[in-house]
Amino acid sequence: MFMRFFTELRQARVPVTLKEYLMLMEGLDKGVIDRSVDDFYYLSRSALVKDEKNLDKFDQVFGHVFKGLERMDEGIAADIPAEWLKKISEKFLTEEEKAQIEAMGGFDKLMEALAERIKEQKERHEGGNKMIGTGGTSPFGANGYHPEGIRIGQDKGRHGKAIKVWDKREYKNLDDQVELGTRNIKVALRRLRKWVRDGAADELDMPGTIKGTAEKGYLDIQMRPERRNKISVLIFFDIGGSMDSHIKVCEELFSAARSEFKNMEFYYFHNCLYEAVWKDNRRRHAEKIPTWDVLHKFPHDYKVIFVGDATMSPYEITYPGGSVEHWNEEAGAVWMDRVAQIYEHMVWLNPTAERHWDYTPSIGVIKQLVNDRMYPLTIEGLEKAMKELAR
Repeated sequence: MFMRFFTELRQARVPVTLKEYLMLMEGLDKGVIDRSVDDFYYLSRSALVKDEKNLDKFDQVFGHVFKGLERMDEGIAADIPAEWLKKISEKFLTEEEKAQIEAMGGFDKLMEALAERIKEQKERHEGGNKMIGTGGTSPFGANGYHPEGIRIGQDKGRHGKAIKVWDKREYKNLDDQVELGTRNIKVALRRLRKWVRDGAADELDMPGTIKGTAEKGYLDIQMRPERRNKISVLIFFDIGGSMDSHIKVCEELFSAARSEFKNMEFYYFHNCLYEAVWKDNRRRHAEKIPTWDVLHKFPHDYKVIFVGDATMSPYEITYPGGSVEHWNEEAGAVWMDRVAQIYEHMVWLNPTAERHWDYTPSIGVIKQLVNDRMYPLTIEGLEKAMKELAR
């Protein structure tokens, strides 16, 4: 059973090694956990999963290998330790319900009855109070109610009374290919950090205090500045047009970046960067900010991030007057090149799926202008972009 678990994790592309598997077996051999499915789940997850992006895959494999109740036979039913059910019952059943179970013959009778029902049943059953199925008041199956219930082949319980819940998945959104949520973006953005201590000394320096007290023979309290992320970020958001379908993910990125980077500035543009940007989309025609002013204001050590789908006519990038909103004296490519000359660390985040990039010529042009530092707006893409900016 454990070897099957290991091989199926490998087949699901969870990078587990033989050394980690043997470590898990050693832990079981030494009895570091009780005979509990929950305890084994957490132990195996700690031993075998090195990156949180693989937690969802691990949960799926674990549920498939160790749930197995939809194919349960008499032999498997006999192998489930009664102690597990009795321990879990203390969490999920009331005293009255436990008394009812004991009056019916206890957990041993419950598991014997389950094996008998499986042998009797040959087809799906819904409702009723005897057979295994959905609904009804039988102790076995899904979506029903019975104080001594066992849930079979169902993602979640309706009444919260099932004794065994082997297939709970707590990390459904951590695969590195899924689109982002605010929490996931924060995790990825934290890869771009440079800690320094500056400002007012308002934090207790415990090691310094201990050392100073030991040297001087009396209490010598020392303070130090709080540790802060020194990274400064300048973000340009493409807004309007084809970007309307990506508003949600851009809002999530903006919210996460605001939280993670204390020194962050942002501006909006449309399709391609030209001679002016803006801060408020409602007043973008009346309150534009010259791009030169932005480039002169922020020093070269800022990390620059462009967020846009880069989907437009190539003429909007390569020719004067290419903008669809106004007459631009200089091509957008000229302005992109100026940004690249000033800021060494610059990336472009594209919310369009990477598999579609080759079908849009303008994406290829922008990608070339940013020296191939264009990344998809997924967790994996964002992590690669932060790694590039941190170089």
